[in-house]
Amino acid sequence: MRNETGESSKSASPRDAKELEADVRRAVEQGEDIQENVRRLTLMALGAEPLDLEAMRRTMSAVVHGARDGIQQQMHQTATQAQEARTKIAEAVAGLDSALAQFAEASKLAVEEAAGQARKFSDKELTRTRDDLQSLEALFLDTLHGSASAAKGQAGDALRDLAHHLKQNGTAVGGQIKDAVETIGRQMTTAGLVPLEAGIQLARASSDLLRKIAAGVLTAAADRVKPDHNPKKSDG
Repeated sequence: MRNETGESSKSASPRDAKELEADVRRAVEQGEDIQENVRRLTLMALGAEPLDLEAMRRTMSAVVHGARDGIQQQMHQTATQAQEARTKIAEAVAGLDSALAQFAEASKLAVEEAAGQARKFSDKELTRTRDDLQSLEALFLDTLHGSASAAKGQAGDALRDLAHHLKQNGTAVGGQIKDAVETIGRQMTTAGLVPLEAGIQLARASSDLLRKIAAGVLTAAADRVKPDHNPKKSDG
């Protein structure tokens, strides 16, 4: 998830993150197709550049903060409206979860595509990508907890409940990470048997696939990965 020189990419800059946060806030406030709109906005942000974990953390934080801000006012109205706000933020978090799951799937497809064309990634590149992917679910949950801690009142409670629910019941991204890591592990057993093709990097391949996802033109193999994982609203 780094560029060809191994340096961290500059995707999801603070300015871009602020724009993403504002877009997510508007999507939540409008209340129509929140999960799909947040998924799409997240993929567009993730697909802009090759990524590292810090850039992904900023993207996740922007999405969660935008969703939290989008329900703040509604949380302080009637009990019915407060419950509707909880549903909205649950849908937004589900959209983020789904986008992260598609990111994991894109990484797996990048490895499979390269293997199918007799291209091999270096063991170092595969190890780094595997480690980054394995950190992704924890980073997602940590982002929810961090935003919940920073929020006041019912909005923070709603995020805290969502984080607890996802930790107990699993996330969409967690399931896709497992599949991706297994694929990468298989490739690591044969890494080095075929010379590394010059210029082929997993970060670039994954980023190309993500751009296709964001543009809505990914192949049917990736289109099937639209996890039906909706966080259930917590009691209270």
